[in-house]
Amino acid sequence: MSNSQSGYLLGIGSNIDPYDNIQEIISSLLDYYPQLSLSRVLSIPPIGMNSTRDFLNVAIFIETDDKTDKLKQICNAIEIKLGRNRNDPNRKTKDRPADLDILTDIKFPDDAQRAAHTITDEYFLYPLLDELIAYLNQVPFNLKQAGVEISLDNLTFGQTATTINRDAGTSDKRVIEQALNR
Repeated sequence: MSNSQSGYLLGIGSNIDPYDNIQEIISSLLDYYPQLSLSRVLSIPPIGMNSTRDFLNVAIFIETDDKTDKLKQICNAIEIKLGRNRNDPNRKTKDRPADLDILTDIKFPDDAQRAAHTITDEYFLYPLLDELIAYLNQVPFNLKQAGVEISLDNLTFGQTATTINRDAGTSDKRVIEQALNR
């Protein structure tokens, strides 16, 4: 991590074709932002809704100076592109192909010790946020639950915290750093 970074933490999830849609969400975000830092991807049962489809969830840090409104427009556009009906009044309790939530703006190293429960009340994201913040601070972190491997183009991610960089010259995506078994 560079000396100072500011941006946003996002919570990402999908329980309709989740492997394909998580790939597409990451790819779409890389169209707007050259670098994404991700927690591992976890399979998590649905919470607060009546469904038999597990979610794939991941926490993401995007370093950017963009305003919240611009990022929200990008997130909403990705959700709509993948088939989520943002006008459905029951959209929060239905299965969904894409769910991109801006959790908070954050600055490192100032917020390096910020606890997950101060970021969101979505407790199922706490271990993902803790892992991602530790990764960004280059601090060892041991998460017992195995990550889910996701393939995108010629790279894989999801089994541990990682950073994905978009090469602006070729639009290729590649992993530039992964956490060691921490």
